Amino acid sequence: MSHSPTSRPALIVVDVQRAFDQWEAASRRRNNPQAVARIVDLLNAFRACGAPVFHIRHQGTHPNSSFLPDGTGYPVKDEARELAGEPVIVKQVNSAFIGTDLEARLRAAGIKTLVICGATTNHCVETTTRMAGNLGFDARLVRDATWTFDRIGPDGDAHSAEEIHAMTLANLNGEFARIVSAAEAITALRDA
Repeated sequence: MSHSPTSRPALIVVDVQRAFDQWEAASRRRNNPQAVARIVDLLNAFRACGAPVFHIRHQGTHPNSSFLPDGTGYPVKDEARELAGEPVIVKQVNSAFIGTDLEARLRAAGIKTLVICGATTNHCVETTTRMAGNLGFDARLVRDATWTFDRIGPDGDAHSAEEIHAMTLANLNGEFARIVSAAEAITALRDA
């Protein structure tokens, strides 16, 4: 029995861009070192099933942004490069739904379930996931296919990438999204 593409989830790959490699090279510490490998697993599974894949790119607007369109941080990492026919949606804010036609594309295709991965957990991935849930999509955030970086809070407290990642997942779980592993998302895709 074959399924129509609209009965399958869509993969949303958020901001897997070279700027994050540059941040690491500048000694910014991240968690989830295997996240890009899990994103590759998801891409391979979605493509093998003929399920839709949407690539999101962040385009910086501030002069010191790591994501300026003519800068070295803007291009996608080679591992996550889109294939012909896979849409690339460019955003200028944290949410992939603001200032883009992502929602319209998803609705036009009858897509109800979104599997979300990419970078960073507590910024563009979180904002996109929250909006997906608020817009009524069945959002599934892939915990091992996203990552973030250590940060200093407003009071000078140091927060590890692991702590930030875990708290973001806890905040989103249940209300905005279901938190899943890449293996769980792939199994669900194959069972759809």
